[in-house]
Amino acid sequence: MNGADEVVVRRPLDSAAALAYLVLHAVPGVERVRVEDDATAGLVERLVRGPAGPVRLTVHVRPDELRLVTSRPGPDLVAVAERWFGVGDDLAAVVAHLTAVPDDPLARLVRERPHLRVPGHVDAFEAAAQTVLGQQVSLAAARTFTGRLAAALGEPHDDLTQFPDATRVAAADPDALRTVLRVTSARSRTLVALARACVDGLELRPGADPDATRAGLLAVPGIGPWTADYLALRAFGDRDAFPAGDLVLRRAMAVPDARAAHAHARAWSPWRAYAAQHLWTAAAYARVTPAAATSPARPRRPADDPRAPRA
Repeated sequence: MNGADEVVVRRPLDSAAALAYLVLHAVPGVERVRVEDDATAGLVERLVRGPAGPVRLTVHVRPDELRLVTSRPGPDLVAVAERWFGVGDDLAAVVAHLTAVPDDPLARLVRERPHLRVPGHVDAFEAAAQTVLGQQVSLAAARTFTGRLAAALGEPHDDLTQFPDATRVAAADPDALRTVLRVTSARSRTLVALARACVDGLELRPGADPDATRAGLLAVPGIGPWTADYLALRAFGDRDAFPAGDLVLRRAMAVPDARAAHAHARAWSPWRAYAAQHLWTAAAYARVTPAAATSPARPRRPADDPRAPRA
């Protein structure tokens, strides 16, 4: 692999939970995830944006270790590891805070998985597009719709596709996109409106002004508090973000609505994103089996279940 970069990052990491998350979120054609039989080791492959074009990135995931390899020099690999896998956080502080009340059910989950991290994303616009397409549908449906978007507007490179950037999506006709993606008119309009907002200056990145970003997202028709909160957690690195409107979280907390979820979660601040990740992991990610943990490299057309909650 001529000119390749490689770095090994050794920090506490619940590799099984990280791989399960990747399996359930991998976009067909954009990411490929493989998990070994014991479910604690595997790899993920995708393209990332480099100064001279797409760079192929392979991350080998093992307990307490990430080995990142690129096809040629590209982004700062330690920064990629910290952003994608959350390995830059102080887990000791997280665990101490979230287990401070021993009889809290969340404390038990944290004690069972003390090395659980909050995964992020290498491309904030890609995360935002997938989140919009995943509104009110299952994770499987969200992956399918996002894979169709990549196949329609992305750039193929060998066996993987570079996800389209905001400029490319902003230029799309919403009605034509609705037909290609097979989503509702409202969803395709929201997606294109989001892309156009990004082209017009909305910053979707860690480090951007969080209030301005949230206000900009909420100004897009079809984007509400759940989407803004989820993106703060998943794409912008806000460790106190908490999407209280999430159905899976509310069920796990046994609360009736977002207001009650917000009130219950106050005690978990400033690590509410970790609380959410532990609840999601217990409800969904911990149930992923190695037999189901190979994601295809090209888009397929699995049956969608729009009735299922997302995690």
